[in-house]
Amino acid sequence: AYIAPLLDGLDLSHIAPFARAVVGFVKQTDLLLEAFRTGGGVSWAQHGADGREGQAGANRPLFLGPLGREYLPSIQDVDAALRSGGRAADVGYGLGWSSIGIALAYPEATVDGYDIDAPSIEAARRNAREAGVDDRVRFHAVDAATVDTSGGYDAVFAFECIHDLPDPVSVLATMRRLAGERGTVIVMDERVAETFTAPGDEVERMMYGYSLMCCLADGMSHQPSVGTGTVMRPSTLRDYAVKAGFADIEVLDIANDFFRFYRLR
Repeated sequence: AYIAPLLDGLDLSHIAPFARAVVGFVKQTDLLLEAFRTGGGVSWAQHGADGREGQAGANRPLFLGPLGREYLPSIQDVDAALRSGGRAADVGYGLGWSSIGIALAYPEATVDGYDIDAPSIEAARRNAREAGVDDRVRFHAVDAATVDTSGGYDAVFAFECIHDLPDPVSVLATMRRLAGERGTVIVMDERVAETFTAPGDEVERMMYGYSLMCCLADGMSHQPSVGTGTVMRPSTLRDYAVKAGFADIEVLDIANDFFRFYRLR
């Protein structure tokens, strides 16, 4: 019973990466305390390999498993486009597992990833080579808000990163532009409660813990910042999306204990 949680990096019960991530966050306790005293932040770069690789390892089973097998196939227009050789953009791809998962699930599709963390980009390119999809997955070292490609993408994704961004509206506006008139914009973010109620359920309390240790501090490390943090309610994303030029958001019927999937219309 312990093999999958501790040793199987592709099993959904694999919990070892969470421990590594938390160790990485705790190492920065002094910096976190100073950030909360002064209104500053602690970036992903400061959390180093433990935070970066722990987070990526935690999401890897989902990205290489249900994302391509269940979740994206349930979004009919996205599934059809990718199956027929469509183009996808992946904003804030980290170590690349989301992009790789899409490419593995859709052998005719191509994926462009956009991120700014140099060590993550290097690791993502290595991971794509090892997965045999580097001919269809390209990782770009660029701030997604500055990408100048308009239209052309059948699907534009942001997996668990919007709440980290200091300026989510600019990135969402770019995603809207990348999708053009025919593409679909999908955001995956934390399944927190729709409204604040103390003391909150177990998921809510865990997400607040992550926010204080990592996500809020990272968002605040780049100024000016809206300071969203991990606990991004649907109403908050809707506000950002409308400011970015979307009409509304739709919560998709995808069952996951920790994540919501949104279509931005």
